[in-house]
Amino acid sequence: MMNFIVNGYDFTDEKALERRMAARDAHMANIQIMKEKGQILFAAAKLNEAGNMCGSTMILEMASKEEVDSYLSMEPYIQKKVWDRVEVIPCAVPPLFK
Repeated sequence: MMNFIVNGYDFTDEKALERRMAARDAHMANIQIMKEKGQILFAAAKLNEAGNMCGSTMILEMASKEEVDSYLSMEPYIQKKVWDRVEVIPCAVPPLFK
């Protein structure tokens, strides 16, 4: 298994937060399934200066970058135009945090 940091950066238009909130239940349902499968170690919403959600960071444990890409192709925040861009960074999570 490999670890990946996934950073999602929300669009910044005036409807971005509204789209995020509309897609949030579906996003969280996917996160719950991934957690049960052991595919996600940690996740957090990024906040802007006003305290509103404006992005996401997740640490995933998956077999390959292709598996991450497969997940991202089904991610509601991508499908519903919440995330403007996503970066995937391989990383190494020590056993202490697993």
